Amino acid sequence: MAHSVEKVAVLGAGSWGTAFAKMVADTAKESASGVSTVLWGRNEQRIADCVATGRNEAYFPGVALPESLKFTADLKEALTGADIVVLAVPAQSLRTQLEVAKQWIEPHAVMVSLAKGLEQGSGLRMSEVIAEVLQDGAASASAVEQRICVLSGPNLAKEIVAEQPTASVVAASTEEVARRVAEICACSYFRPYTGTDIIGVEIGGLVKNVIALCVGICEGKNYGDNSKASVMTRGLAETTRLALALGAEPATLSGLAGMGDLIATCSSPLSRNHTAGRLLAEGVQPADLPKVMSQTAESVKTAPVVAELARKHGVEMPITEAVVAVLSHRVKVEDLAPKLLGRSLKNENASRA
Repeated sequence: MAHSVEKVAVLGAGSWGTAFAKMVADTAKESASGVSTVLWGRNEQRIADCVATGRNEAYFPGVALPESLKFTADLKEALTGADIVVLAVPAQSLRTQLEVAKQWIEPHAVMVSLAKGLEQGSGLRMSEVIAEVLQDGAASASAVEQRICVLSGPNLAKEIVAEQPTASVVAASTEEVARRVAEICACSYFRPYTGTDIIGVEIGGLVKNVIALCVGICEGKNYGDNSKASVMTRGLAETTRLALALGAEPATLSGLAGMGDLIATCSSPLSRNHTAGRLLAEGVQPADLPKVMSQTAESVKTAPVVAELARKHGVEMPITEAVVAVLSHRVKVEDLAPKLLGRSLKNENASRA
């Protein structure tokens, strides 16, 4: 694993992928490390525009990106020689994209997942999807898992591109791998902390989208701060219950990848999941959200998978179940409120609270 980092490839030229590529390029400049950064996108015309203007106008109009940042629509070109591959594609398309890309991924490359979701059908976390696609036999499974890393935290892309200070968590199976990834994005406005709790970081990052959608509904229905604070707090409790049932560390959920990401996503109008919830409250149907939103709200597809996973492990998640009921038309948005905190009375700090 002791390869030096000379090239970083970021797959996915959406808002988060572009923001992350900018961070890597800025870090390389500030540290004079010589690391090259390439941003890949499937839309050839959009990438051509990025090359011509040095901006990604589709997501960040008027924002100049680092001159050192390269753009390409050629997947082979992006991946060849890349020591770190950052996956910034939607959760539900990760497997398909990775199946195409794996033929050009270097055997030593560290894979970094930015996606926040559970795969429909399999219920796998993104790190598990990566491992399943890249391993070609039992002998290589362990080696592949050691190359997988996840990053999560309060990282709203528009604020990061504006270079507003924030922090996140990079988690890998070993501290060494986590630190290697942290070093390529530790610029003046982004502070990556490291850890080895991949499960906790992933669960915190994906369930908070579901809770944020619920908070967005509350806001769209003009519920006050008491309601939103209650949903956020109990949402963190049910996120923690699920994470611990899967083997996560409790401290992770009270940190940046848990509470930190939850606060940012639930509170900000920049959050696509918060926006999706508000639109639902305003009468937009779940199936019509892609028509009125320019970016993917992962919670819409992730929520049912989270609920299924929770049931499988005997974990109560009333807020998640309420969101699923709305998305599946079993409960009207107007009737959501009684479902949110509908559990039997108990001590807040009791086991499995």
